[in-house]
Amino acid sequence: MGLRRRAGGPQRSTLLELFLDLVFVAALALISQKLAADLTLVGAFETLVLIAGVWWVWSITALTTDLYLPHRPPIYLMTVSVMFGTMLMAVALPAAFTRDAVVFAGAYVAIHLGRSLFLVPALRSQQARRHAGRFLFWFSVSAVPWLAGAAVPGPARGALWTAALALDYGAAWLRYPTPWLGRVPRSQYGLAAEHLAERYQQFFTLALGDLILVTSLTYAGNGFTLDQTIAFAVAFATTVLLWQIYVQRAGALLQSSIESSHDPGRLVRSAPYTHLIMVAGVVVTSAGAEAVIHHPTGDSGPGLVGVVLGGPALFVAGRARFEYEVFSRVSPSRLVALLVLAAAAPALVLVHGPPLGAAIAATLVLAGIATTDIVRAHGRPPEPPSPAF
Repeated sequence: MGLRRRAGGPQRSTLLELFLDLVFVAALALISQKLAADLTLVGAFETLVLIAGVWWVWSITALTTDLYLPHRPPIYLMTVSVMFGTMLMAVALPAAFTRDAVVFAGAYVAIHLGRSLFLVPALRSQQARRHAGRFLFWFSVSAVPWLAGAAVPGPARGALWTAALALDYGAAWLRYPTPWLGRVPRSQYGLAAEHLAERYQQFFTLALGDLILVTSLTYAGNGFTLDQTIAFAVAFATTVLLWQIYVQRAGALLQSSIESSHDPGRLVRSAPYTHLIMVAGVVVTSAGAEAVIHHPTGDSGPGLVGVVLGGPALFVAGRARFEYEVFSRVSPSRLVALLVLAAAAPALVLVHGPPLGAAIAATLVLAGIATTDIVRAHGRPPEPPSPAF
């Protein structure tokens, strides 16, 4: 029996894959805590770099288990190895741009190169080996700026790691054009639409677990004062609204969208970027909720307001793109929400409103989107997907 999935075979996620995801919940929680402790532009930039790196490890692993059977011993061992490497990345996250840069970048490179080096000899067919060989080539290229960035301090590190991420993400979008091997054939994407769609839905739900975990720990460590209790309740309401907005139609139709798309490969390649924006929005929202629970009253500085409103704004922007991918349109409520969040940010800074006020404002905007979605869908038959690709 080979390692590749067969058409018509089992496509549901396995317990091994869910086990792997637990590591990423811890990683996202550590990233959000890092941002909450450094509400500056530098902190925001470092957070986005770290999210993009962690997300790419998960995304490529999800694609691998979409192509190959996770229960087969070679893929099982590879997945467990990725899990250990991700744990190393996670523990290095708080000091990834300082003391533990080598650990973070080294683990990232080892995961991607190790996965490809493992698959090339394990796969039987020439086509599958060519596929793994393309990944090996491009991750070898991006390993240079990743490791060089770990070796140099200061702004150069961020610049080199940004260049490395551009290589990783750009190569994937271009289907890994490789000397002598060509690009990944379009037919190799979307082979197990049910599995891949389920994996994205599961990861987004687990990302919300970061928001629940961080806010619960923060609230538990700060007592049960009235203002902090209100901040905790607002954070919970925000979590529910993020989930509701995600799953309202588009989030539940990714599988059927891939299956009905005239270019499923493009939709599959686009999904990681879209979900990265939404997951980043959740992580930033988590950092904002932590900061608000710590200090719900007082003046709101630009950094705190930017995080509290910027997290929901990132999520809404990603969700708008997701809606376009599934339905070939964007609901006006998404655009109005982004405008309201953009207008509210300078107003809250100028009036020196309390952090809790900014959190309530963001939650009300999300509530407006969720309410609009429910009203629009009430009494109407479910809208079928109409993929943009």
